[in-house]
Amino acid sequence: MSESASAAFECCVEGGGLVVFPADTVYGLACDAENQIAVQRLYQLKRRAMEKPSAVMFFALERALTALPELGPRTRSALSRMLPGRVSVLLPNPQRRFPLASATDPGTLGLRVPSVDLLAGVRWPVLQSSANCAGGPDPRRLEDVPQLIRAGADLVLDGGELPGTPSTVVDLRQFEDAGSWTVIRPGAVGERELDEALGWQYHFDPTTYTEMIRTDVPAYDRFQDELAAASGAGAVRVLELGTGTGETARRLLERHPAARLVGIDVSETMLAVARAALPADRVELRVARLQDQLPEGPFDLVASALCVHHLEGPEKQDLFARVRAALAPGGRLVLADVVIPIDPADAITPLTPGYDQPSSVADQLRWLAECGFDVGVAWSHADLAVLVADLGRA
Repeated sequence: MSESASAAFECCVEGGGLVVFPADTVYGLACDAENQIAVQRLYQLKRRAMEKPSAVMFFALERALTALPELGPRTRSALSRMLPGRVSVLLPNPQRRFPLASATDPGTLGLRVPSVDLLAGVRWPVLQSSANCAGGPDPRRLEDVPQLIRAGADLVLDGGELPGTPSTVVDLRQFEDAGSWTVIRPGAVGERELDEALGWQYHFDPTTYTEMIRTDVPAYDRFQDELAAASGAGAVRVLELGTGTGETARRLLERHPAARLVGIDVSETMLAVARAALPADRVELRVARLQDQLPEGPFDLVASALCVHHLEGPEKQDLFARVRAALAPGGRLVLADVVIPIDPADAITPLTPGYDQPSSVADQLRWLAECGFDVGVAWSHADLAVLVADLGRA
């Protein structure tokens, strides 16, 4: 049934037709997103003003991400945590893709990836809207779809009774740069669920952050002390990746009394706490991502605690190469992080799928060595490790 429904759906859309179909929320009306005549028919059938945008729907997240290669890593990770699902998202559209859907706002694209088993095989992106007349009630059952729309569609698929609450519309246009998001229209997914998927990684409560980390990572203080010890002595210029509230920076400044430290973090809220706790004449803190250009070196020491594991493998490799370029001859990188342990029973640190992406010690040592570092393990415990990568002198 699913294969035949998917094939009929694709055939109809490819031929310029309109389809009434069951989504995971309410019944929808779809057409080829690139066919101007079909889009005009859809709008006319709904009596919807042409200047109003619609969403582009994919039936598999991988196809959506492939079609939108310009999306940044934060946004792609966020989408992987929410979709498929009962959420519509507004995304930046710098390439002006799917202009018929964007209407008068070509810099914004609405995206929908529902979870619909009946249409899981559909490969064709469609422009879609609720199968109602503009401003009318959202149809839960096929018989709730206005007769005019059912009669005007070229294909009508019956999926039985649906939940009946439309998708939640979330604005992610500022998410990549600022981590901010807004609910434009409440719907099937509540803000608590959205906050679990989106908000926690940018909105840690700084007043309870250290307590939370110590709960999740019982060896946290030992872990931090081992990082500081592995940093050696006598560094003058230090770069810290993922400063947070300043716990690692404080230890590094104590270990290297002549040092000045540049720290980066994605959260201004966390950095504000670090600024209040660290000596202002010895630190410079900036809002930045690990994927961004690193502060200008050369640095004697680059250090990071519980941060780099948020990057995927290729991003880690790229970061290691950029760190090497930022280090002075004889400089050192100290990487203290959660890792994939050899024994699965040692994986004790709580992780969040889609956001925490640890790699094995062996992989990271190999990537570092490929960048020209002399590498080693200074300390390890369960799924925590402190890695040291030294750069030889010219």
